[in-house]
Amino acid sequence: MADMITGRNAVLEALKSDREIEKLIVAKGAEGSIRKITGMAKDKKIPVQYREKAALDRIVGRNSHQGVIAQVSEYTYCALDDILRRAEERGEDPFIMILDGLEDPHNLGAVMRTAECCGAHGIVIPKRHSAGITETVAKASAGAVEYMLCARVSNIGQAIDQLKERGMWVAACDMGGKAYTEQDLTGSLAVVIGSEGTGISRLVREKCDFVVSIPMKGKITSLNASNAAAILMYEVVRQRERQAL
Repeated sequence: MADMITGRNAVLEALKSDREIEKLIVAKGAEGSIRKITGMAKDKKIPVQYREKAALDRIVGRNSHQGVIAQVSEYTYCALDDILRRAEERGEDPFIMILDGLEDPHNLGAVMRTAECCGAHGIVIPKRHSAGITETVAKASAGAVEYMLCARVSNIGQAIDQLKERGMWVAACDMGGKAYTEQDLTGSLAVVIGSEGTGISRLVREKCDFVVSIPMKGKITSLNASNAAAILMYEVVRQRERQAL
């Protein structure tokens, strides 16, 4: 099957957005929010097919669809300029998350969900050695993938150079830096989060303007990448709101 979105929240958000949906496949007898989903689909004149739950299991290869599958158009990545334009349209300083080789689609989805909730303008990922936007990412993002711009670039280092040329500061989240609560994170800012295993690459870290760290008080010395990203994103929100008072 072509590109899919599974799960009730993810499909519902896809219906609310402008994402092109070719059809819905719904498990027979599914109730609750499924009725709202099928109602919205019919209002948009999207075909709805009803099949046995076992058929949906076979399509996605597992029992995690929550009774609904949307067959959708391929996800469209944006350009860096599109992200900066969104910030300009909102009248806000650009706020971008750069993911340096995040390979777990669940982490990517979680980052997109938090980024959408905290008002980030977009996410940047590399074309190689990184998770792309997939059905798993869409579901993990709880539908945020439908609203969060994502630029897929050939080289993260070059993307950082381009953002700096546009007047943005770039912060690396890594060990050995200033405590994130003590660093000024206001203004035009991009935050770089490293991969799950190796963190931020040396060349990318060297291109960043400064490094911020999250204090580790326990015996484990690192956080899950999406958790670290969430902490940094909401610190940016906190500082921006404080500055606006």
